[in-house]
Order: sequence, then structure tokens, then C-alpha cells
Amino acid sequence: MFPTRLVERIEANAGSLADGLMSKIKNSPECKALLQAVPEDELRRRAHEIYSHLADCLSAKTEWEIEERYVGVGVRRARQSVPFSNCLWAITATKEYLWEYLQREGLMEEPVELWGNRELLHSLDRFFDSAIYYAAVGYESVGHRTGETTSRPKLAHVA
Repeated sequence: MFPTRLVERIEANAGSLADGLMSKIKNSPECKALLQAVPEDELRRRAHEIYSHLADCLSAKTEWEIEERYVGVGVRRARQSVPFSNCLWAITATKEYLWEYLQREGLMEEPVELWGNRELLHSLDRFFDSAIYYAAVGYESVGHRTGETTSRPKLAHVA
């Protein structure tokens, strides 16, 4: 099980984490098209949702719930004409910013919680890898010329 104290601290600081991530995204040339197409408050809400419900994202969410949410994100971004590279960078930046926070705050250094921290990091990777995969599936399901949704292949679960 994850160190409860660590997850609670992340969730309690969700607002400042979302603000910091938005700063990182605003200053990133990799997200220029994303920022032009997607309202800033929508991006901030999405980041805040991940950070403030981290325990749910990592333990209670089924693969189906992650699929449902992130296929929708991919479809929305494709319809907003956001290049997929910007979508990928933003999801990756969300994970990296969380890692930076953990390191900056010294939250990964206590040996007593080593196993739980390792499990937490592994679960974070699985969650974000699944989010990227399903966002790509949703993005690719949108017909780029007509704006219509094409049929999706049956999805295999991400390990």
C-alpha cells in the first residue's frame, strides 16, 4: 500500500501543484498549440483533478475508468486541432511535475517508507502510461478530415 502521508500531502497541495504545472506549460514551446486551443482553466482543472484525487487515480480506478476518461480527452484535443505531440507532452509534464515536487519536498527520502514509495512510483507510471495510451486511442479515433469519429479497435488493457 502507498504511504498514506505522502498521498495525502500531494492531494492537500493539489492547487499549488496545478498552478505550478500551468506555469511550466505556459513556458513550454512544446505546448504552444495546446494553449491556443484549450482554455487555461480547463487545463488547470484537469491537473487539479489528478493531483487532488491521486489516491483514487492510483488505486480505485479501474483500467476501464482510465480508458473512458482519457479516450475522451484524446477525442476533445483532436477536435480542438491540438497536435498530439502537445497532448503527450502535457500528460508527461503532469507526471514529471509531480516527481519534481516529491524530490523538492524531500518526500522520497525516508527509508521506512521505501517499499511504499516504490509501489507509489510504479503505480504513478502505470496510471500515466495508461492515460497516454488511451488519449492516443481517442485522438486517433477522430476522423481528421471530416471531424467524424471512426470506429475504434477493441482495446487491450495496458499492463
